[in-house]
Amino acid sequence: MRIARFSHQDAIRYGIVDDTDLVVLEGDPMFAGFDTTGERVPLGDVALLAPVIPRSKVVCVGRNYRAHAEELGNEVPAEPMLFLKPNTAVIGPGDVIVRPPQSKFTSFEGELAVVIGSIAKNVSVERAPEVVFGYTIANDVTARDLQMTDGQWARAKGFDTFCPLGPAIETDFDVATATLETRLNGEVAQRAPLTDMIHSVADIIAYASAAFTLLPGDVILTGTPSGVGPFEAGDTIEVEISGLGTLRNTARDA
Repeated sequence: MRIARFSHQDAIRYGIVDDTDLVVLEGDPMFAGFDTTGERVPLGDVALLAPVIPRSKVVCVGRNYRAHAEELGNEVPAEPMLFLKPNTAVIGPGDVIVRPPQSKFTSFEGELAVVIGSIAKNVSVERAPEVVFGYTIANDVTARDLQMTDGQWARAKGFDTFCPLGPAIETDFDVATATLETRLNGEVAQRAPLTDMIHSVADIIAYASAAFTLLPGDVILTGTPSGVGPFEAGDTIEVEISGLGTLRNTARDA
């Protein structure tokens, strides 16, 4: 099932994607279930929004693809390397990424995103799938120069607009068969199977929930393959994951 969050006639609503239509839901399915209103809205008549706004946090995993760690001259971590993005960084498909004046080197990082569906604390690897609501696509935008000079990543990863998500949440998704591809102005920059991840989705959920409680609506970004690179104002970044669709955003300077 594919769930979209959308704006239509000055209201923000949720719907199940059914071919070219949205079957409108009574409320946020994460909390209100999948009861429908009986209304159908053409996809072409709505503006898709970020499919979820995390209630508390975006949990990210650094260096979770061996080739990406190596391309930046870093060691591969033995355990998931966690950092956080604020929920104010989240934007949706079609929204504009704003390059801040503090940075001269902003970079794209296409990633698989996991949406948490229930309160999760000290979840085992075996039980990790039980707390997943679904999957979507993310772009972990990074001010690479600030990441290097700051020493820690909160500012470099946390600017407003630095976490595009979308276009929808897929509740039935097989990580083992999917491939990620990122394109900059139509040219392929990143391409890798999701099975290239060092730490699996279940491993990441278990590791993160041992440190802090994950809440419904929290999002986990699972790391990026090699091929990351800079983008400029006017560029278009597309992150496509087979089975999830394409997340497309353009960029401008602040």
